[in-house]
Amino acid sequence: MISKVAARFLIVAGVFNVVIWPRFAKAIVDDDRAWDSEHWHSAPTAFFWVHAVLITTAVVIGLGVLLVGVRAHRSSAPKA
Repeated sequence: MISKVAARFLIVAGVFNVVIWPRFAKAIVDDDRAWDSEHWHSAPTAFFWVHAVLITTAVVIGLGVLLVGVRAHRSSAPKA
């Protein structure tokens, strides 16, 4: 059983990951190192793909943490 405090921490950590990483993705897409030449008109570089994998992984883990936190918070609620 996870305490309410721990469940809230997981919820905050999950929300943080789901909000922050997509913003970082935009910064990567706008970075000149992500493309061979012009943005969106050339092949993505290894820089782009490495960050795409990292961002996708972080968001998926963040969603999992958020889900665990929400379920733990609901299960620790007093039963009526």
